[in-house]
Amino acid sequence: MISCIILFIHTLELKHLCPSEMKFICLTLLIMCGITYSRSEQYEVVGPADTVFAVAGEDVILPCSVKPNISVVDMRVEWFRPDLKNALVYLYEDHDDRNAEQTESYRGRTKLNHQELQRGDASLKLSSVQVSDEGRYKCFIQSKSWYDDATVDVSVEAVGRPPVITVDGFDHSERLHLQCESEGWNPEPDLEWLDSEGVRLSSETAEMQRNTDGFSVKHTITVQHRDDKIHCRVKLRHHMLETLIITSSKSFNPWRTSIILSSVAVVLIVIAGILLAAFVRKTREHDELQNENERKKRGEFVFFSSYFIFNVKFVFIYKIST
Repeated sequence: MISCIILFIHTLELKHLCPSEMKFICLTLLIMCGITYSRSEQYEVVGPADTVFAVAGEDVILPCSVKPNISVVDMRVEWFRPDLKNALVYLYEDHDDRNAEQTESYRGRTKLNHQELQRGDASLKLSSVQVSDEGRYKCFIQSKSWYDDATVDVSVEAVGRPPVITVDGFDHSERLHLQCESEGWNPEPDLEWLDSEGVRLSSETAEMQRNTDGFSVKHTITVQHRDDKIHCRVKLRHHMLETLIITSSKSFNPWRTSIILSSVAVVLIVIAGILLAAFVRKTREHDELQNENERKKRGEFVFFSSYFIFNVKFVFIYKIST
């Protein structure tokens, strides 16, 4: 830009040119200088070529920078979620953070390194990653005469809770109905049944649900009631959690006996509760009836006492008068 100004001054010193030629040359120089200045202000916002993988509960850096590596300290830097109606993730403007309208779920979890802004680096640090952070982000950088943006895709990996095996019951063929459930995974994990030899068993039913905490899976299976071990394994990439249950008759006979005894105990408790309630009610009615009789007796006593006193006074007054 300075070189254009110097050239423009030298052009004005060319006095031998006619006015029309001078105007043409000055106009040409102004256009060329404007184009050169505009190009010098242009930059490209660059993000990662691949998806950024994050682990739930940990921190992650969302890369974003400009090329050439010019300072973006005086520019506007905005991170938002286009897949969530442009929800504001972070805003830097006028040399300060402007997060008054920041989405609630990101409050206190985002940070921009102001020193790196001088090198053209506007990468965002996201702390305590949540499953809901998964999605598409935009890094938008705007100067007074130019703007550009880059896309950053984030995938969050969450390891769920250990699988839990429960026994739904028995059928007439002495077979066990088992259910295995695990939750808190992201993305959706694989759940499989294995016997004691590691052979995969087919699930009878399979259910999957997704919420803000991730995926929950539930599979059922029916196995023969014999001496054996059944494994429930949940896998996600290089993560694996497993639980086993022993399905031997020796293990489950006491269990069935305990169920019968527990059922009998529950029935007895219910009967005892009913009898106790009836007894309490009967006692309360008896007490109320007794209290009512006592009130009546007290009322009769007061009446006869008053009557007796009145008669005594009357006789006393009569004798005095006679």
